[in-house]
Amino acid sequence: MITIVIFEKRKNPCRQVSILIFFYIDLIMRVVSLSSLFLTLVSTLLLQCLGEIEQASSPPRGWNSYDSFCWTISEEEFLQNAELVAQRLRTHGFEYVVVDYLWYRRKVKGAYVDSLGFDVIDEWGRMMPDPDRWPSSRGGKGFTEVAKKVHGMGLKFGIHVMRGISTQAFNANTPVLDVTTGKAYEESGRQWRAKDIGMKERTCAWMKNGFMSVNTKLGAGRAFLRSLYQQYADWGVDFVKNDCVFGADFDLDEISYVSKVLTELNRPILYSLSPGTSVTPAMARDVNNLVNMYRITGDDWDTWGDVAAHFDISRDFSAANMIGAKGLRGKSWPDLDMLPFGWLTDQGSNEGPHRKCNLNLDEQRSQMTLWSMAKSPLMFGGDMRQLDDATFSLLTNPTLLEINSFSSNNKEFPYITNKKCRFRRVRNRPFTCKSRYLERNSVMGALALGLTSCKDVEARGWSPKAIDDDDLDQVCWKEKSRSGDQEPFCLYKRKPLLSSEEYLTYKNHYDGKIHLLATKTTESCLGASRNQKLTSKESKSGSFSPCGWDVNQMWELKHNGTLMNSYSGLCASMRQVKANSGPNGVRAWVATGRRGEIYVAFFNLDDNKAVVSMRMDDLAKAFPGKNFSTVSCKCREEWSKKDFGVVRDTLSTQVEIHGCALFVLNCTYT
Repeated sequence: MITIVIFEKRKNPCRQVSILIFFYIDLIMRVVSLSSLFLTLVSTLLLQCLGEIEQASSPPRGWNSYDSFCWTISEEEFLQNAELVAQRLRTHGFEYVVVDYLWYRRKVKGAYVDSLGFDVIDEWGRMMPDPDRWPSSRGGKGFTEVAKKVHGMGLKFGIHVMRGISTQAFNANTPVLDVTTGKAYEESGRQWRAKDIGMKERTCAWMKNGFMSVNTKLGAGRAFLRSLYQQYADWGVDFVKNDCVFGADFDLDEISYVSKVLTELNRPILYSLSPGTSVTPAMARDVNNLVNMYRITGDDWDTWGDVAAHFDISRDFSAANMIGAKGLRGKSWPDLDMLPFGWLTDQGSNEGPHRKCNLNLDEQRSQMTLWSMAKSPLMFGGDMRQLDDATFSLLTNPTLLEINSFSSNNKEFPYITNKKCRFRRVRNRPFTCKSRYLERNSVMGALALGLTSCKDVEARGWSPKAIDDDDLDQVCWKEKSRSGDQEPFCLYKRKPLLSSEEYLTYKNHYDGKIHLLATKTTESCLGASRNQKLTSKESKSGSFSPCGWDVNQMWELKHNGTLMNSYSGLCASMRQVKANSGPNGVRAWVATGRRGEIYVAFFNLDDNKAVVSMRMDDLAKAFPGKNFSTVSCKCREEWSKKDFGVVRDTLSTQVEIHGCALFVLNCTYT
């Protein structure tokens, strides 16, 4: 007699596989013919289990080619790096190897990061690897062979892609593939092509010759995006970094539809967004459940200014409870960008790795410590073939990796004091220290223009203002700066001045839209996104450039007081900036470990040494519910390996210029 066990639908099959195995084990031993039934049932349930595994349950780790190769990497170079990741970093949780952008661009004379006409596309307008750099892609194989080799190393394979459709495919007017039929997409009695779906007025602001959005309101536009991601799944891709769709380049329509497609594919693919210029927590809340990681700054390179620029934004996302929030098939993580350590290239370069990281060891430790305390994804960018011992030790530091994966309650901790220490040429007295409290409630000063989600109530503050001018009016923000020394911020507005040809072509896009100018006489208009990629330390958003028909310069004043940009769909907002704000002073972060330990990190962002201190009982402000008034903690510092013994009242240490101290506290509460 054969007994069939049927589990209730609401039960989790993963928890019941073991019951099924034990139930059938005796039958298999006695009735060999049932073994195939057993294997079928177990395989089916295991597949269900795989589908239920939480995606990005901890911040993803891996290697990305951009910092060391920019766009020029070859198949041979990529696989060499992948093999070394497998050999040296995989056991430390680094599982993704990602080829960054322009893998489809031919490396020939005249080709560079924003050149036009050098890309390899298939008959459907989809990007294909350059066969000279990626020889295994010949014959329409794409990245299939590379992915197989990466999987054979025990790693996962990722690629970088840009928004929408390429200008090259648009100009060629390639047909759109319908993956359900394998033929050209047809609707309303005709075939659809690239020029039907491409939105030339929404070209990527910092890659004008590269890519443009597709119209996802059209069936053909959605079919094109589906054909892209179906192809990536067919190649065996595990990770997609989607660029020029977030931050000041926000394209919620594309993100939403791509996320939907990814949930319907037959393989899990981690979904990452870039870049992060101008990102706010309010903006991130529009996408966090659609993706697994998203950038929150511009590109991070190996300068101290770039590293220091991450402290404020990390604090803001932690305070907004965005770390490890709900994501696509699992969790999502604010991404502080790659770790540019080791052997690197330069931004926008046509060269591969040719120089050492410009950050000193203290600065690299500070970066790695902040990334870990803020639970950012850890993507190493240096050439693995030149990985030195110091960089390897930093990347694989067990305390940092433990914090990055398993800590909780991660937040900035403002309750510290700072003694600035200046060098003095006095024998046996190398420096002197002057004490001051860290002031986190600095006086609010000037207003700064930024972008945020139009759902953010802080975006509702714009109103029209009539002036004595026949051609111009103004759009003004509702309030003055709190310092009281500025009038309300205003911009001049006018209808776009388009040629007759431009007006006929783009009339539907520009009805009700306005240009914004700084002065009456200028011919420069405000754009939401810069026309070049920004690093983390550079201005976050907005720039004036000659007025044109680009939707990046088109704005619409809504009845609810928001001022919406037509390129990104984001709204302008004026935010108070602290009078003494900037990446300086000292900072601290705290977190709790999975075994009850407490992590405390001190950072010195200044150009002088500092003695940083905290009272132990102030930890109660970060971790309410624990009694720190009579606490005693065994304390060690990670970088110096110093044992501080038992600390009861005050924790204090000197921190090097741009350096950090990382404490592990094991506390007893009495």
